[in-house]
Amino acid sequence: MANAPHGGVLKDLHIRDAPLQKELLEESEKLPSLTLTERQLCDLELILNGGFSPLEGFLNEGDYKSVVETLRLKSGALFPIPVNLDVSKEDIERLGIKPGTRIALRDLRDDNALAILTTEDIYTPNKVVEAEKVFGADDPAHPAVAYLRNKVKEFYLGGKLQAIQPPTYFDYVALRYTPTELRSHFKKLAWRKVVAFQTRNPMHRAHRELTVRAARQRQTNVLIHPVVGLTKPGDVDHYTRVRVYQAIMPKYPNGMATLALLPLAMRMAGPREAVWHAIIRKNFGATHFIVGRDHAGPGKNSKGVDFYGPYDAQDLVTKYKEELNIEMVPFQQMTYLPSSDEYMPVDEGRPKFLFIGFLIVLI
Repeated sequence: MANAPHGGVLKDLHIRDAPLQKELLEESEKLPSLTLTERQLCDLELILNGGFSPLEGFLNEGDYKSVVETLRLKSGALFPIPVNLDVSKEDIERLGIKPGTRIALRDLRDDNALAILTTEDIYTPNKVVEAEKVFGADDPAHPAVAYLRNKVKEFYLGGKLQAIQPPTYFDYVALRYTPTELRSHFKKLAWRKVVAFQTRNPMHRAHRELTVRAARQRQTNVLIHPVVGLTKPGDVDHYTRVRVYQAIMPKYPNGMATLALLPLAMRMAGPREAVWHAIIRKNFGATHFIVGRDHAGPGKNSKGVDFYGPYDAQDLVTKYKEELNIEMVPFQQMTYLPSSDEYMPVDEGRPKFLFIGFLIVLI
């Protein structure tokens, strides 16, 4: 049985009523429209399909401040990352935006209207506080802080959304499950427990080994759930990575694993992001979630020191484990044994090792 969604109800906003969809689409043609950025598009897709449950729109000022300061919505629900719709002063003046204004939100790739936002409020964020609280420092060496400083506009709009249609994709369409679809897929496969594996990098044999071990130890199946939205600058493009994931899937025991793509715009927010990832995977139906060493870490700060400690992410997920209601599986560092051509966790290996990335090779 798939895990219950965060907050108890999956906020799937997609319309199944064709006449209502037609009505909203016609209305959108008459409304002021805002073309979304890549990040906003990723955020919108996961709000609309329920991946960000319990959100039903972009955060208003009260929820934004609460999330930044306390990792919670005003309702008290755990939600560690602010999800905002940023606009410029010129946008506000050009579109005549004020509380109550309905705005059509459009896909930057094809200009399709995806949703209508009913504006609740317009507010000015404190970007320094946001950077320090959410990312741990107002340091432009952090890619999300650099994005916040240089690309995020000066005002945020809060308000609820009405979905019109999902974004259109032409790549890997069969792998782009919504939470509702993936939950149905798990049910069809008769999977009762699922461990989700988050990655923004190509996978290799050690990843396969650690996910298989995690599944066998906890008697679960495996969801390979890579991010194909915005990741860390310099990462391998998702077109290449998905081909790698497809190549590794047949290496799993028959019936153990499935692959689904996640259109998430990562923030590389370390501990907070790990909690966010757990919430998202819970909404997609996973019961277990692998959290790695320095999970979603951006690397070094401007002083050459890691932004986050190696186990900060695991510690924060553990702190909120009762509310998250998804079991954390710590990422095991793997050892390669050339003599037997196999992998095993470091704590089961022998004393002399060579560290290469997150792998350790016996020497």
